[in-house]
Amino acid sequence: MRPVAGTAKISAEKRQRGRISNRALVIGAIMVAMAMISLEMTIVSIAMPQIVAQLGGLRLYAWVFSSYSLTQMAMTVVFGKLADAYGRKRIMLTGITVFTLGSLLTGFSWSMPSMIAFRLIQGVGAGAILPIALTIVADHYPGAERGKIQGYVAGVWAISALIGPMAGAFILSALSWAWIFWVSVPIGIAAAISFIVFLEDDHGHEVPSIDFIGAALFTMACSCLMIAATEASSMGPLRVSLWVAGCCVCALLFVLQERHARDPVIDFHLWRQRPIAAVNGTALVTGVGLMGLTTFVPMYVRGVLQQTPVIAGLALTTVMIGWPIGATFAARNFMKVGLRRMLLIGAALLPVGSGTLALLTQTSSWVTTALGSATMGVGMGLVNVSSMLIIQGLVERTQRASVTASNLFSRNLGSTLGVTLLGAVFNLGISRHAGALVTSKQLRHLLDAPRDFTLTGVATRDALQGSLHMTFCSLFVICLLSALSASLVPPLHIDPRTIRTVEPDSIAS
Repeated sequence: MRPVAGTAKISAEKRQRGRISNRALVIGAIMVAMAMISLEMTIVSIAMPQIVAQLGGLRLYAWVFSSYSLTQMAMTVVFGKLADAYGRKRIMLTGITVFTLGSLLTGFSWSMPSMIAFRLIQGVGAGAILPIALTIVADHYPGAERGKIQGYVAGVWAISALIGPMAGAFILSALSWAWIFWVSVPIGIAAAISFIVFLEDDHGHEVPSIDFIGAALFTMACSCLMIAATEASSMGPLRVSLWVAGCCVCALLFVLQERHARDPVIDFHLWRQRPIAAVNGTALVTGVGLMGLTTFVPMYVRGVLQQTPVIAGLALTTVMIGWPIGATFAARNFMKVGLRRMLLIGAALLPVGSGTLALLTQTSSWVTTALGSATMGVGMGLVNVSSMLIIQGLVERTQRASVTASNLFSRNLGSTLGVTLLGAVFNLGISRHAGALVTSKQLRHLLDAPRDFTLTGVATRDALQGSLHMTFCSLFVICLLSALSASLVPPLHIDPRTIRTVEPDSIAS
């Protein structure tokens, strides 16, 4: 028995040395895969007006984005569970294959319904790539370097936000809109080859069955929620209530199924742990904040402050600049400051930034708007890195992908809820400040020609100011919950060698 044990030990050591020698190449593959997703998300919005002009179906415009977000949100948790069960490499390659196939098909879309169907496929692939990429980082960098690498990964999104619009404009001017999607194909192939060659095969801890019923119920619950959120403005109260009721019924059936499933999709024992629940709650608020910024900051700068589209874009771009700054700071200083304290600082910056937006007036400078957005961006970067390190350090490797997916799901859920909540506040504000005096056509005209100083234009601008003020005040109240949720994370001990985060009670025991 001793020779066998010795041989196994030597084999494990060889695998560990191989993992260390290849990890820089693996991280390169991760960054390529992340760039594929982030670039595609950035440039699709640039191409959509031209796509709608050719394919028609303007009423389905929002669903080109919502269909992608729907399957991404629903499948994130499912693929996280599968990665723990069957290994990171299998699920990552599956995700890249599905995303690349979806991108190829989307470029061949002949109508808006077909594009929506193919975007659903893309979302499934993205739901696998994002959580597994961050899990692989944790697998290969178990020490103090992990935070730094996650900061690099966050930088990919910032770079994509900066070069994406230019790349999209170039593709549209030189090629057809289909290349907006086809450009992902060679990138996906390169990422897949890199993972095949450099990522060590990991077979996970095989399970005999998959909870398909639970996965289906979970997807149906997310679908009902997304439909209610996306179509709330166009559907009547009765239809919205029916979709919300459908979400609640599917969620209840899902909980009942998971309690009896042999290997559930979501391990509620993990979600009930106080640190994980509190961290994911903070991530949820971060998602709401991000949606509030991307939706309403450009509208404020353009319609109320009467600035050009370029200035409106710059005011929003500061979010994507602040995010990697916060992520890099957290990655380099969390060992000195502490993960819990870093999370608290980031969560506290969210209401500071949103409070700045709530104080804006018609005479404010767009620079003030940019500073508020940048402050929230820094806070989001701090929250993103510190929360990921906390939850990944609280569990064993066999549960790491699941908790990583739970954090990403919480952030995506926050974005979905943000669409509904802040959109409802905005519509209420328009009704309260304008009533029947201002029409939607007049609002669109104000955003297209903000320097129209006719009597109608002034009234419309006043109504937009009042409505957006209510929206930003609501965002401020929601962001206050980030500090409350972060404060519920108990003090944690950090092992400097492994970044295992352990509650004091666990240490004592």
